[in-house]
Amino acid sequence: MESQRQNRNRDGKKPAGLCGLSDDLPPQQLAYPDWASYTLGVFICLSCSGIHRNIPQVSKVKSVRLDTWDDAQVEFMTSRGNHVARAAFESKVPPFYYRPSASDCQLLREQWIRAKYERQEFTYPERQEPYSAGYREGFLWKRGRDNGQFLSRKFVLTEREGALKYFNRSDAKEPKAIMKIEHLNATFQPAKIGHPHGLQVTYLKDNSTRNIFVYHEDGKEMVDWFNALRAARFHYLQVAFPGASDADLVPKLSRNYLQEGYMEKTGPKQTEGFRKRWFTMDDRRLMYFKDPLDAFARGEVFIGSRESGYTVLDGLPPSTQGHHWPHGITIVTPERRFLLACETESEQRAWMEAFRKVVDRPMLPQEYAVEAHFKHKP
Repeated sequence: MESQRQNRNRDGKKPAGLCGLSDDLPPQQLAYPDWASYTLGVFICLSCSGIHRNIPQVSKVKSVRLDTWDDAQVEFMTSRGNHVARAAFESKVPPFYYRPSASDCQLLREQWIRAKYERQEFTYPERQEPYSAGYREGFLWKRGRDNGQFLSRKFVLTEREGALKYFNRSDAKEPKAIMKIEHLNATFQPAKIGHPHGLQVTYLKDNSTRNIFVYHEDGKEMVDWFNALRAARFHYLQVAFPGASDADLVPKLSRNYLQEGYMEKTGPKQTEGFRKRWFTMDDRRLMYFKDPLDAFARGEVFIGSRESGYTVLDGLPPSTQGHHWPHGITIVTPERRFLLACETESEQRAWMEAFRKVVDRPMLPQEYAVEAHFKHKP
């Protein structure tokens, strides 16, 4: 194995059997992984190697550089390789199932690896029933809107009704909330929620964003819920857009936020003091909260495209009054300017990049309807 790596270093080519990709993350994210599962015949990155070590009954791991390899192990790796393993273990991945990236949380990456190798869900489709059946119910720990306590709540997902519901009592006949699949998003937020399995679910209520925060102690259970929600969204969009391909629909199933963090803001008159708020950039909705775990935003701003009169400027107008953080951002909309301030220059750059990505993207027809609603808000 080491001689193979040395050969590659001399002629610049990859050795036979080493495809240069981690079998557990998308190809573009890794170059030459330095670890391998010698029982599965795949090369993996350092991060994924730790997960593989937790399933020793399936996967046994060695370092490509540091460990000793016998001839039989080298021959097995050469005969297998990542492409062969991927064909075997990913032959029946549902289009809606979330394939994690290197930047995703530990839970998503671990459950992807376990689903693929330990449970072989993508080899035997009948094992996908927990997230592909179109109906799911169970109990999740949900954060209370007012008291901040996590309490056990019954959740029901039904594709037939196109909704996710939750009940304050297990024997309650009427749900506390009905979240339409059409306007629902789910994203893992372990750091914000304070639990490694924390999931943030958002939906529109009276065209305003409503957040709920949930988790389950069993990581598989939580990821099954996440993929069940994606499956419901996928089937809804298939009906709504019958001519669309899977490749068109999959990016719309769930989305991570473009940017989140604290900034300071002032009011519409721009004479009020700056106040610290938690901001979330969700597609074209910029929302701000007093607390990151608030159920409702204190306010929402629609960020349109440059062609529609939106732009983002570095800094604040010279006439800006009041004490604020030193790194300003001015968002210009057709109606008014929004003045924001970041604590550090790196945070300002990250926000500016996120805003510019949105402003530089042409608006879709349905986004003009959303913009019109924002313009007519009281």
